[in-house]
Amino acid sequence: MNRPLATLWNESTAPMKPRLDRHTLAAIAYGTPFVWVGIQHFVRPEVFVPIVPSILGWPEFWVHITGWTEIIVGIGIMIPRFRKLSSQLMIAQLALLYLANLNMWVNDIPFDGHRFGPIGHAVRFIIQLGLMAVAAWLGGLFSKSTESD
Repeated sequence: MNRPLATLWNESTAPMKPRLDRHTLAAIAYGTPFVWVGIQHFVRPEVFVPIVPSILGWPEFWVHITGWTEIIVGIGIMIPRFRKLSSQLMIAQLALLYLANLNMWVNDIPFDGHRFGPIGHAVRFIIQLGLMAVAAWLGGLFSKSTESD
């Protein structure tokens, strides 16, 4: 086949260029701290072990599992192809991880040597809800379409 290169290489056959639209940039800004905190579960597990509710047992296990989930879901939400599923998993993860925050609140457990008062815990709860709302927005869960802007 002896066709000019221009006819062989067009929009439909060219490799996809990554789109860094506002939505993707927001997802990267959102997901990056989760990846960092997930890594901290392995670098400094002693910070997270005390806040694992004792009813669960094996706090080191839960710290490592949640470290992996934060890393995986944090990366997933940055990738448009996996964003909707990752946002749903992020919301579930944030709801479940709030149990550790609630455990800190109810049992006055310090986090990395710092104790939060009632206002501090209430602010953390509001932030957790905000993080869930942002995850829903990033995943397109508020609209019928999951298209990026």
